[in-house]
Amino acid sequence: MASDADFYAHGRPENPQLPEDRPRGGGPKGPPPVHSTAWKVMAVVIAIIVLILVGILLFP
Repeated sequence: MASDADFYAHGRPENPQLPEDRPRGGGPKGPPPVHSTAWKVMAVVIAIIVLILVGILLFP
């Protein structure tokens, strides 16, 4: 009976290590991304709340 090492070694390449597709600690360092979408969503939500409050105050 073949051992586990023999079984799993069958058909493997000589060097089974794969290069890292995302190397750690590298890459260009630029300015942090601007998250303007969050501010737009907040502005829309606040505008809706203000419209609801104005509607309640004008038509009680």
